[in-house]
Amino acid sequence: MSHIKNYSLNCLVIFKYSIFILLLFVFTGSRAQESMMPDVSYPFLEKLIAAARINYPKVKIYQRKVKEAKLNIQKAQLAWFNALNLTYLYSPTNSVTLVNPTYTGGFQFGVFFNVGALLTNGPNVKSAKEELKTAQLDENEYALSLEATVKNRYFTYVQQLSLLNWKIKDMQNSESTVKDLKYKFEKGEETFENYNKSLAFYSNLVQSKIQAEAALLIAKSNLEEIVGEKLESIK
Repeated sequence: MSHIKNYSLNCLVIFKYSIFILLLFVFTGSRAQESMMPDVSYPFLEKLIAAARINYPKVKIYQRKVKEAKLNIQKAQLAWFNALNLTYLYSPTNSVTLVNPTYTGGFQFGVFFNVGALLTNGPNVKSAKEELKTAQLDENEYALSLEATVKNRYFTYVQQLSLLNWKIKDMQNSESTVKDLKYKFEKGEETFENYNKSLAFYSNLVQSKIQAEAALLIAKSNLEEIVGEKLESIK
């Protein structure tokens, strides 16, 4: 009974030591990736923002609204000419009659002002200019919103990339530990229970890595959607 108890105690010590070594590998292997800040590239981020301003369809909508507002100002300014009416009368020869004596020949011109048009066109021009200011403010506001969205999606992408690299290193370290436990188990120096636990731990790391890969692909897709290009094509 004493021999069996000592053997069980030794197995427990070996298992705890193996778990400690595994966690030590995970910790030391992940220290280089304990921060995502080294992976953040602000020059690349500026290129992403510039690409989004060129490619994202909603940007073009606001640009068209500004252009349309400018055209409305031109229309309102040209409407001043609607208040002027030019007329002419052509008399080929001089004629004198008792009813309608005319002593001049050729062309006769007249200018008439539409007072109502003059009074209403000034406010129309002012209103068109205010619409242009509003359209430009909307465009500027969306530019800021677009920039913030690109930054948010880029930082999420870098975060998921860092997490994936972390999990890859964790899995590699765990894999080496599992191989070591397998070798000891085959030599009879380790129990099947401890070896099986290490396999389960490694399996969980694999599943976690797959989830991190999916999260990275989703973050990359979301970033490319607003940028309008593949990240690989932006230099």
